[in-house]
Amino acid sequence: MSEEFEIIAEKREVVGKGSSRRLRRLEDKVPGIIYGGKKKNPQNITVMHKDLLKATENEAFFSHILNLNLDGAKEQVIVKDMQRHPAKPKILHVDFQRVSKDVAIHIHVPLHFINEETCVGVKKQGGAISHTMSEVEVSCLPADLPEYIEVDMLKVEIDQIVHLSDLVLPKGVEIIALTQGEDHDLPVVAVHTPKKVVEEEEDTTSAEVPTIGDKDEDNAEESDED
Repeated sequence: MSEEFEIIAEKREVVGKGSSRRLRRLEDKVPGIIYGGKKKNPQNITVMHKDLLKATENEAFFSHILNLNLDGAKEQVIVKDMQRHPAKPKILHVDFQRVSKDVAIHIHVPLHFINEETCVGVKKQGGAISHTMSEVEVSCLPADLPEYIEVDMLKVEIDQIVHLSDLVLPKGVEIIALTQGEDHDLPVVAVHTPKKVVEEEEDTTSAEVPTIGDKDEDNAEESDED
């Protein structure tokens, strides 16, 4: 993992909705919590909003082991949950989970789709790419955590679907959904025939075209009238 993230946090002694609102409004701080790991008790914390918001601008922040400095004591954590304001660029609450080097973690990792412009189904067959997923939940030891998982679209043909089981995973990493059975082997991305082309083909097929027999009957009716 090439990125390094450090979060400066402080212990929070006073909790409750009123306290949280004051922290956000008057001190520009985000209330949060740290839990899990070998320490049994969760710890309420605060983090400066501007620092946390800036860190979230980097996609890697959500799929990395973070160094959390809590009043001078350092812990390794991952982001487990984050509550955001529905209309404003504001973080309302954040949950961090402690990690141990010998205990597997569950975390969402982003998918990076490569070679889309040179994809066979697009460049040679005129298809269009449709994404179903942008991230996937994996299980691995902290040392094996990938920053992202690549999905190579180069050889994907038109009307072909890439499923979770088709993804190439780094060593020591497994997809949570695939451990739950074949029914959870969900589609990730597909190359399909563009909708406009399909509609044009349907219009051509459904159009009424006079047959030779029809023409003959028309000619016969005209002769009778003469």
